Amino acid sequence: MKKILSIISASFLLISTAKADVTFGFGLMAGQVSSDGTETEGSAADTSDRSKSFEESFVGVDIFIEKELANGMSVGLSYVPVDVELGDGERTDTSTGADVASEADTGSRTASADLSDLITLYGNFPYGDNGLYGLAGVHYATVNTKENLPNSTYGNEDIYGALIGVGKKTGKAKIEVFYSEFEEISISSTGGNSNKVTADADALTLRVSVGF
Repeated sequence: MKKILSIISASFLLISTAKADVTFGFGLMAGQVSSDGTETEGSAADTSDRSKSFEESFVGVDIFIEKELANGMSVGLSYVPVDVELGDGERTDTSTGADVASEADTGSRTASADLSDLITLYGNFPYGDNGLYGLAGVHYATVNTKENLPNSTYGNEDIYGALIGVGKKTGKAKIEVFYSEFEEISISSTGGNSNKVTADADALTLRVSVGF
């Protein structure tokens, strides 16, 4: 809810702070997100680390509001209402060292993480008179974790990111490609061994949009 309110507030700010045209529209995007994660055991009996890398393709849509300024620059705000999968994993543990069978560290564990409620504040910086422009901006999103663990749960975390790219505008339509990098994620589990997961993610995205 806080993010939705942020979108509404920023949208009103865009509408009220400049005298140039306001454009509403939607975009279609596709790309690949890369993430690297490490799980650190919190048990005194096991302090090992497990690392894994993921490459996930994605498709999605966004809605946006954009304002063109008098100098030709544009500033906009977009919101992606669908989740982007960062990665998932599964492992099965077996243990024969416990004195009591019920205390053995056995069973299947699954975990996944999605990037949700992605908000982007961006600027378009034209060069030349052929519709080409540079693109830069900042992201704000939530990493949602889903896990099936015997005694532990992981929470969610809000993160920031930055993007840079290039694009071309023809009338109300735009095509652009941009690279995004997000800050490191650090989430500790509650219950169980109090394990800790750290990860970082980046993405390369192709986006086509049209305004009205």
